[in-house]
Amino acid sequence: MIDGEQQGGQPLTMSNLVKEVQMMTDKLKNEDDENYVSPYAHLEKAAVLQEARVFHDPNVVRENPRQCCTIIAQLLHLQNTGQVLNATESTDVFFGVTKLFMSDDASLRRMVYLFIKEMAESCDPSDVIIVTSCLTKDMTSDADLYRANALRVLAKIIDSAMLGAIERYVKQAMVDSSNQVSSAALVSASQLFKKSPENANVVKRWLSETQEAVGSTNPMVQFHALQLLYQLKSHDRLGVSKLVTQYSQRSLKSPMACVLLVRYTLKLIHDEYAEGKGIKESPLSKAGFEFLESSLRHKSELVVYEAARSICSLPGIEPQDLNQAVSVLQLSLSSPKPAVRFASMKTLAAVASAYPRSVAKCNEDLEALINDQNKSIGTLAITTLLQTGSENSVDRLLKQISTFLTDITDDFKIVVVSSLERLCLTYPSKHRILIGFLSNFLREEGGFEFKKSIVNTIMSLMRAVPETTESSLLHLCEFIEDCEFTALSTQILYLLGDLGPGTSAPARYIRFVYNRVILEHAAVRAAAVSTLAKFAASVPSLRGSIMTLLKRSLVDEDDETRDRAAIAVNVLSLAMEKNPFVPRADDANPEDPDVSDVPCADDTAAYLLLDSLPMSFDKLERSVKAYILTPGTMDAASPVSFSTLPIVEDVIEDSSEVAGNDFSSNNLDLIPSSGVAPKKKKIDPAAAVYAIPELASLGRVFRSSVPVPLTENETEYVVTCVKHILPDHVVLQFSVQNTIDDQRLDDVTVAVEGGDGLFEATGEISSPSISYGETKSCFTVLQRDVNQVLSTTSFTCELRFTVVSVDSSGEELGDSYEEEYPLEDFEISTADFMAKVGVSDFRRSWESVGNGNEILEKFGLQFKNIEDAVTAVIDFLGMLPCDGTSTVKSGTGKPHMLHLSGVFVGGSTVLARAQIIMDGSAGVVLKIAVRSEDVKLSRLVADCIR
Repeated sequence: MIDGEQQGGQPLTMSNLVKEVQMMTDKLKNEDDENYVSPYAHLEKAAVLQEARVFHDPNVVRENPRQCCTIIAQLLHLQNTGQVLNATESTDVFFGVTKLFMSDDASLRRMVYLFIKEMAESCDPSDVIIVTSCLTKDMTSDADLYRANALRVLAKIIDSAMLGAIERYVKQAMVDSSNQVSSAALVSASQLFKKSPENANVVKRWLSETQEAVGSTNPMVQFHALQLLYQLKSHDRLGVSKLVTQYSQRSLKSPMACVLLVRYTLKLIHDEYAEGKGIKESPLSKAGFEFLESSLRHKSELVVYEAARSICSLPGIEPQDLNQAVSVLQLSLSSPKPAVRFASMKTLAAVASAYPRSVAKCNEDLEALINDQNKSIGTLAITTLLQTGSENSVDRLLKQISTFLTDITDDFKIVVVSSLERLCLTYPSKHRILIGFLSNFLREEGGFEFKKSIVNTIMSLMRAVPETTESSLLHLCEFIEDCEFTALSTQILYLLGDLGPGTSAPARYIRFVYNRVILEHAAVRAAAVSTLAKFAASVPSLRGSIMTLLKRSLVDEDDETRDRAAIAVNVLSLAMEKNPFVPRADDANPEDPDVSDVPCADDTAAYLLLDSLPMSFDKLERSVKAYILTPGTMDAASPVSFSTLPIVEDVIEDSSEVAGNDFSSNNLDLIPSSGVAPKKKKIDPAAAVYAIPELASLGRVFRSSVPVPLTENETEYVVTCVKHILPDHVVLQFSVQNTIDDQRLDDVTVAVEGGDGLFEATGEISSPSISYGETKSCFTVLQRDVNQVLSTTSFTCELRFTVVSVDSSGEELGDSYEEEYPLEDFEISTADFMAKVGVSDFRRSWESVGNGNEILEKFGLQFKNIEDAVTAVIDFLGMLPCDGTSTVKSGTGKPHMLHLSGVFVGGSTVLARAQIIMDGSAGVVLKIAVRSEDVKLSRLVADCIR
């Protein structure tokens, strides 16, 4: 950004330039003339370049600077509309621009700075050097405007080789008496620091000047100086703590600098908490918290809000410590400024998701904001009230929401719907009212995303609150009668096929489904046929009537609909012949369960139409790819089946959760982004093993662990280890990164010692050479004694290599020597031999395994809360949580049930059920039951708890 001032006091940038041009055209435009054309509409590059030759005429430059300004504006317009100058044209224009420095016109000089800054990235670096001498001259002139702008432009185009030449001038400018020059120099230094590591090394020498600038009386200079000072010390944990401690005890005059200091304090407390030091345990965190509380009394509302937001986002904070921050935010709700109200409202909404009682005292103020002119504020007020309100206030809130929803866009409605879902989970007894409320808006006007959010909410509520199933299905059936969205109709039809047959009166849904066969287009008709087939397969008493309906679809005009109907009719006909339906006897005891309307154990229709594939299509794809990668499998004589495919683990999505309650990334952004993040390509880690013939001969890799760091990221050699598990071996893949620019590492290996007789190192494969910046792998093979019982085994390891000195181009300098570098120890545990594989129905799988090989154990765990205990149990066992049981509902006080599944090396399925209880006297108590096909395996898994 150029620091020159326009008449309005704003800096000159491309956006401001475009605004000025637009304002000029608006003034010149005749309101009655609708055929007005912009003066830049029909520019031709050749004509503009021809006009740019006047830059070489000294008389025009001195006497008519406005003409030169116009030509520069035209050149910028061409550049920003895609008419890029080629290399020859750029060189000619830059030579011409250097001639414009002879003019003393301030407007022309500012346009020159803007042109150089905008064109620097698209031009040849050798052309940019042409103007550096002129900029250096301006940087040492007497005019503050020239000095400031020249500094900013130089920071944009200069490289590390030229930075040393102007270092003295920049350091002087950082402490210049002119606030404009000092601020520009500090911002330029900040940009140079981020530009390249070479520039950063030079900027680090400006520490004393930066500290002096922090003491400036000008708010903007102080703000920029503190920002640069933090950048210089950001990699020094002790330096950052000293910076925060020093300036938190001083009174900074700049509100923006105070905001920065508050943010640095928050990050420091987060870092302390990540190391296991609570707010009240660490002296540094305690002092930081006191500073944040004192900032709540600052005279600037900007600092006050930032301090309140920071306190609310502190990790591991107690509810009583939030009182002051919540009180400050409550006062801000009545601010006349919409931005202040919105910021305070958004922070309170984030706090309410974790501590609703702390925000409940603000309910009166929140209700007053429901009708705020800013709909974002009103939506946040509604969502917060739904979290903090009591069960008795639900009816009143729904009346307010019904009138509010009609006045807002679909994006805001989606946020309210998600809040209603959480409310129903909080008060399950209100499910009828809430489901009815949501279904009413299904019949109102709305876009696809809004209707989809309501359907998904109703579906999730059916899973969480089973009592809502039948009423919800009826509401969804009424919705698809007039649904205009094919995707929603098919989704609901498939849901009916899954849940409808299990209701008390499944026949009531047949009419709704068959209406879709008659009235809808091909995709919905095909889905309806599949749903009817599922009803017939699940409920034998309905097969006769449904067969009549399905036969009508045998002549459907759509191929897929006909094919689905033909398969269903054929399968159901065979099932009805083999197992005809026999009604329940009239004299049967009505209290006995009716087993006549349940498919037989050998019912082919139930097997073919209801049972799902052994794995999802995503896992099937990954398993087939892994099968193809395994050497020798494509030449095997045995056919490919589910039993011969490799076992692949369920992918657990990475979460960006921060320890504690971090509200900085909460999901309350009211306008969701339309961009979809690209799906990451899944790479099989075992491919590195199969690529080496000596390792590929060991057999198929059962699973691969996540990379285990064996060094810190800041060390000269960064090493991680991946454990590839095979039936009789463990292949250790060590990835080594060389971060020293004057060394090349040759013949790199990792020596592994340990094993306690269970594992024995039988081979190594070295990495021939690792140059600077490269990451390559070496391997160590461990053979496992299969006759011994698995247990956690520790290993010590050491990186061994030959150091070869090289120059900057990578040429050898002749010096080489052998080196050893100690690495951190690592473990191979029983959990490493367990693949995280889920089951579609945990309860059915648990019952099918039976309790013949069940192992029951009880443990006392040394954890402070159930959340940490759940995470630890999952890590100990190495299994996959099922049915969403990895998430602990806070504040319930009830025991938490954890369901786990996995496949042990060799292909044996293992299931575990764990009950985790918070006992006030004994701490966390774990009761676990493990089932598998082998009692020894069940015992082995149960013994993983440490």
